[in-house]
Amino acid sequence: MLDSRANILLACALSALAGYVDGIGFLHLGGLFVSFMSGNSTRMGVSLADGQWLSALEALGLIVLFVVGAAVGSLIVLGRSAHRQAVLLLTEALLLVAAAIAHHLGQPALAIVAIVLAMGLENAVFQIDGGGGLGLTYVTGALVKVGQLLAAAISGGSRWGWLPNLLLWAALVAGAAAGALAYSRFNLGAIWIAALVALALAAAIAAGAKRPD
Repeated sequence: MLDSRANILLACALSALAGYVDGIGFLHLGGLFVSFMSGNSTRMGVSLADGQWLSALEALGLIVLFVVGAAVGSLIVLGRSAHRQAVLLLTEALLLVAAAIAHHLGQPALAIVAIVLAMGLENAVFQIDGGGGLGLTYVTGALVKVGQLLAAAISGGSRWGWLPNLLLWAALVAGAAAGALAYSRFNLGAIWIAALVALALAAAIAAGAKRPD
């Protein structure tokens, strides 16, 4: 799926967006994540072992919301609309707008619900024929591919095949740093920036789809 410059740019932009949102969510939730469910799963297991039932339930709730968001994203993609990527990104943007509005109305819990749904949904952007697609809100798989493709390069394969996955990782880290800085200044209101970026990406994808071949 990272087989063209356009796809690489879009994937990196979305990974940076996810990192930005996750940085905000991590700080707001005090160590839980809005897009990295492996981390939440570990926290849930540790909390269960310590008998911290409310903490375990909070982590489980985030996981369930993320799965629901991923399912909604898949339903949009499986609808096979010619503009499904743009529709999916517009839906993500509207969820982030809803999160920002909820924050301003003094409803941070609702804001987190909308954010987690948006992050789950984003992972369907590169889904093909009902498959798993490309993970954009977590980069463990990308780092595994960096290692595998580096081995392939050493063995005589593509010299730079590992680079797109490394860029995906770097984009998420940069986004997380930006999100942390924005949160320190705007609190959850920093989600407005993510919503505007998602809207811009949706518009760009829609405009690209309308161009004649």
